Amino acid sequence: MKTIIVIGGSKGIGKSIVNIMLEDHRVINISRTPPQTQHANLVHYKCDILADELPDLDNADSLVYCPGSINLKPVSRLSLDDFRADFEINVLGAVKSIQKYLPQIKKGDNPSILLFSTVASKLGMPFHASIATSKSGVEGLVKSLGAELAPTVRVNAIAPTVTETQLASKLLRNEKMIENITERHPLKKFLNPEEVASTAAFLLSDKAASFSGQIFEMDCGIVSFKI
Repeated sequence: MKTIIVIGGSKGIGKSIVNIMLEDHRVINISRTPPQTQHANLVHYKCDILADELPDLDNADSLVYCPGSINLKPVSRLSLDDFRADFEINVLGAVKSIQKYLPQIKKGDNPSILLFSTVASKLGMPFHASIATSKSGVEGLVKSLGAELAPTVRVNAIAPTVTETQLASKLLRNEKMIENITERHPLKKFLNPEEVASTAAFLLSDKAASFSGQIFEMDCGIVSFKI
């Protein structure tokens, strides 16, 4: 049984990752709000990733960093503080977590780190300047750390398209918007968090022992195809 640290596992994709990993692994969730799930394998620490000190942990095999943001505005309405806030939650929060737990992870069983990007880092999309900038920083971090930590620790990221979570609720707030987003994707669908969690579980598993420094685009075809 491995020990998986999940930062931000009380909601959205993070919550689904916690739930899918619990049956076979010990999961340590670190977030501001406790997860609704209760399980013998689940330990929760209340913590604001940007404001608080992270808890001390004795051991860990993998780290998953889930916090993110969707701050969609025309560039003329984006302040420098908007860019700073997105960079802090997406990049600096991940760096803080990795630096805190890397000594424990290095000693783990087939250890790995999993971060999250977005399809907007590859596909130019209006109003995504701030989030695409910060998530591109995440992708650079994955590549650099993957090289630095090889062969001991694998580092990968998932870059999902629109996923049906509370964070994306403004993009899916009515039937017309849901229809438009569905039609924009060549596979005529968008993601649910359980799909993303299944990919995360694979990347954390021994079956993914040959993958590191990779950005896995879960794009429903929107980046890969022009149809």
